Amino acid sequence: MCLLWGVPYLLISVVVESFSPAAMVAGRTLIAALLLLPFAIRSGAIKAAWKHWPWVLAFGLVEMAGPFFLLGHAEQSLPSGLTGLLVATVPLFAALIALGGGDRGVLGPARLIGLLVGFVGVGVVVAGPGLAGGKVDFLAAGEVLLVAVLYATAPFIVARKLGHVPSIGTITLALLFIGILYLPIALLTQHTVPTMPSIAALIALGVICTAIAFLAFFALIKEVGPVRAPLFTYVNPVIAIVLGAIVLAEPFTPGLIIGFPLVLVGCWFAGTGGRLRPRGAVDETAVELTAEPVPPAAPIPRDPAVRSEVRTRDGSPSTE
Repeated sequence: MCLLWGVPYLLISVVVESFSPAAMVAGRTLIAALLLLPFAIRSGAIKAAWKHWPWVLAFGLVEMAGPFFLLGHAEQSLPSGLTGLLVATVPLFAALIALGGGDRGVLGPARLIGLLVGFVGVGVVVAGPGLAGGKVDFLAAGEVLLVAVLYATAPFIVARKLGHVPSIGTITLALLFIGILYLPIALLTQHTVPTMPSIAALIALGVICTAIAFLAFFALIKEVGPVRAPLFTYVNPVIAIVLGAIVLAEPFTPGLIIGFPLVLVGCWFAGTGGRLRPRGAVDETAVELTAEPVPPAAPIPRDPAVRSEVRTRDGSPSTE
């Protein structure tokens, strides 16, 4: 399962060799949407999601439209392993967003230390000695860090506005929205005939790393619960770096060697406070699901104005 979540960065590098970033986004999202659509229709999830289409569209823009395009554009100049590692900083930004939203739990010593260590690790990776042959495209690195910010923001939309909507409905409808949105842009920006390796990588990206990855993630949630399921994704940057080095001969540099453990340790403490099971386990309807499921335990906002509705034995509604 870690391969499903760590291999997309390798595939993106291959896809953008002959596809424009917009064409990659359109192809990836439409392939995945068409595969998930029968499941969403059969379960009635697509109908439930359609009732909330403005927020589904907002989720798709933040979770898919921006990140997928930015990743494709950035990987035209960044190694796939470095990209995967920078995306793994999601818990750092999620902790900052939660702090801005009033979550004072972020101010705990362990999480503050995690934020500090994590961002130091990012600095070492991006500006460290010998990274990517001694030169790194800082604009591209900034694009990937923006992806991490967007991935950290999207769960807040789900938790506050779409928590009661079946996840597969939200994901499928969002994929359809973004695929249709990018299709005309793809036709205008795709000027070359794609190579067979790029076509194969695009199909794998849509089928394996988007559609199947989502279905596998749903199954994992049922097996181990919604809180522990995302913990598996800490292996993502390891897979991305190793595959990049083996398949694409990307350099494994001092910057990565030093910064990689700092980023992972920082993310762990920033996201969990060092606990295997964070306090305040959330209901699985509040768990975010991304095209490349993001690093674990990103803080989920709790809106104090929202009261959960339960029913008494006689069936009448009551609030708690």
